[in-house]
Amino acid sequence: MEKRTDVLLLGTFGSGFCIRIELALKLKGIPYKYDEENLTNKSELLLHHNPVHKKVPALVHNGRAIAESLVILEYIDEQWDHTPKLLPEDPYKRAKLRFWISYFDQKVPMSSIYNIILSKGKEQEEAIEGFCELVWVFEEGVKRDFQAGSLPLTVRP
Repeated sequence: MEKRTDVLLLGTFGSGFCIRIELALKLKGIPYKYDEENLTNKSELLLHHNPVHKKVPALVHNGRAIAESLVILEYIDEQWDHTPKLLPEDPYKRAKLRFWISYFDQKVPMSSIYNIILSKGKEQEEAIEGFCELVWVFEEGVKRDFQAGSLPLTVRP
C-alpha cells in the first residue's frame, strides 16, 4: 500500500532553493512527495499552485500552496513545531539569520558560478576573485553573528 502524504514539493534538479526545502522536510522528519518540474514546459500543477511567479519551489500542504523558499522554510518551522528548529527562537538572532540568508541569495547567485565556469583567462580570474570576496564576507559575518552553538541546527562531530 502506498504511503499517503499531505505534503507535495514541486521542484527541479540542481536548484539550491528546492534543496533547502527538501533538507528542511527531511530534518523535521516530514513525509512528502516530490514532483520534478520541467521549467521549459511547466506543468498545470505548478502554474495552478504558483500562478504569480510560476517557479519552483512550491510546497502544497493539505491542498494549500506556499511559494518562495524562505517563506516555505518559515512555514515548515511553524507548522511542524518540533525539533530540530530551523530558525532561532530569539527574534534578534532570527533577524540576523534572515539577513545572512538574504545576503547569500542576492550576492552569491548561481550566475556567479556559471560566470566562473564559462569564462576564461583574466575574466575567469576576476570572476573567481569576486565570488571568493562575496563568500568571504558571508562566512565572516556568519562567524561573527553566530558563535559556535548559537544556531538551532548546530552540526556536531
